[in-house]
Amino acid sequence: MKEIIPIASDHAGFELKEIVINHLHSLNIDTKDFGTYSADSVDYPDFAHQVGSAVNRGDYPRGIVICGSGNGVQMTVNKYPNVRCALCWNEKIAQLARQHNDANVISMPARFISSDTALKIVDIFLNTPFEGGRHQRRVEKINKLLE
Repeated sequence: MKEIIPIASDHAGFELKEIVINHLHSLNIDTKDFGTYSADSVDYPDFAHQVGSAVNRGDYPRGIVICGSGNGVQMTVNKYPNVRCALCWNEKIAQLARQHNDANVISMPARFISSDTALKIVDIFLNTPFEGGRHQRRVEKINKLLE
């Protein structure tokens, strides 16, 4: 079965989102584009929530969100208990997010990275396995609330 990756952005991330979608399609990976669909100003949570919700439900195993800083969309999707979204601004961060944290969503800061760097981050996200082992125990503790 062909993989489908949900993706969303705000207006600041719109252009990069389109570049990422084209890159994914070139890799024969389909996308579910939750918007936004232009560079007109929007509220990022309206779009990021859709990716977070879909990954949380298990509709998709992983997703991508993009905004100007990457922070707002990351904070939004991390509200969902089954989402582990990592803010990725370089290749090493993306690699460690997968290897050590089993990130199933990545967030990228469109105003602070080049499209070339973004595509390298996406490729690493797609191709780097979770190491498990000692990291599994740590990942299991992420959603454990301390009172």
